[in-house]
Amino acid sequence: MPPGFAIKIYAEVENPRQLAIDPAGTLYAGSRRAGKVHAIRDTNHDQIADQITVVADRLVMPSGIAVHDNRLYIAAVDKIYQTELFDPTANAPKPLTLLYSGLPKDRHHGWKFIDFGPDDLLYIPVGAPCNVCLPDDPVYASIQTLDLRAKPLQLEPFALGVRNSVGFTWHPTSQVLWFTDNGRDHLGDDAPPCELNTAARRGLHFGFPFEHGDGLKDPEFGDQPHQHAFVSPALALGPHVAPLGVTFGEGLRFPEHFQQALFVAEHGSWNRSPAAGHTGYKITLVSRLNKGLTPDTFIEGWLENNKAWGRPADVLVHPDGSLLIADDLANVIYRVSYQPASSH
Repeated sequence: MPPGFAIKIYAEVENPRQLAIDPAGTLYAGSRRAGKVHAIRDTNHDQIADQITVVADRLVMPSGIAVHDNRLYIAAVDKIYQTELFDPTANAPKPLTLLYSGLPKDRHHGWKFIDFGPDDLLYIPVGAPCNVCLPDDPVYASIQTLDLRAKPLQLEPFALGVRNSVGFTWHPTSQVLWFTDNGRDHLGDDAPPCELNTAARRGLHFGFPFEHGDGLKDPEFGDQPHQHAFVSPALALGPHVAPLGVTFGEGLRFPEHFQQALFVAEHGSWNRSPAAGHTGYKITLVSRLNKGLTPDTFIEGWLENNKAWGRPADVLVHPDGSLLIADDLANVIYRVSYQPASSH
């Protein structure tokens, strides 16, 4: 890490994926392998969680969670649930209400992060059910929205040609959507790049499966006819780095440079050759958001001698100004803080 920063374990949680926090300060963590959602509290305010409670169990890959209008929302592959926020005085967790069950049931790229946008719509990425293919159902390889005020509930496409987005957020001032996208496999160790994209409006197409990165034609689908104008990535990340959760630094008690940047959790590669070595397994800092994006490594060290002992999955700004990082391999949530050097 850069000088002045400290990292420690905030909570030990089984397979934490997406993070969310409610107005009372309760942190929630979805999971992919565990099938659980945890509520996490620091009751004595010592920056270490001391109360961890399972609030939902026996779900199918409930990676995605969101807090909105004093409700907790959970995405479990093809289903969206709603429940009450965690009540530490209650004897048992509140029951789940099934809100929507019209999403694809595919487990391949079926886990998903969710969140509510500035327009109060629920944003739901739907990954491609394959490494690379041209699905018959246009809901695949997209980011969809769901208006929970509408009857009946109906998915509406927001972004198209998105292979597998597992992390997104909105710029704090422009409210433009920023999202990660995982590039396809088996085009070699160094191609294609994973992507950081922006979508200022509905209906843009980001290339999949015809094109990857910035103009790399797919060997199978690249010459097939289509009617789309493709949007190039805002930033080409490393090949196979598997970018997941993202957050802007607004609200961090970090130096101003970091408050105005974007943090990207790179989960790490799985299919690069041993000779090429793994990529990712770090937190990337994207700066100069309005003047040409500049990526830098903010935190690394989860990969040692080409073997990973941790995999960052999400990043979240805590109300106390720290940065939380979910690590679904080491089964912990880290807390990153900044302490300026004392003047002499």
